[in-house]
Amino acid sequence: MTIQRTASGKVDKRTKEYKEMVERARKAREAQKKASKKPTIKKSSAAKRRADGKLDQRTKEGKEAAARMAKARKAKGSLKNRIKRLFK
Repeated sequence: MTIQRTASGKVDKRTKEYKEMVERARKAREAQKKASKKPTIKKSSAAKRRADGKLDQRTKEGKEAAARMAKARKAKGSLKNRIKRLFK
């Protein structure tokens, strides 16, 4: 079916077809909203700590954190970053 239009060319909002079209659009928006919600991944912030408050290096989280820090330290001293700091 074709959607009826008014004399000015706008869609006639009183028709059954228009109301069905609006309902389909509303349902599609709701479905899209549900689909776009991605499950949030919780990071384990309860990593084991030693008595002095430092991260325990023997745990999986501690080893991962140590690897990230080593990578950051290595990148900090790289030639590219040293040149970048020179021209700040």
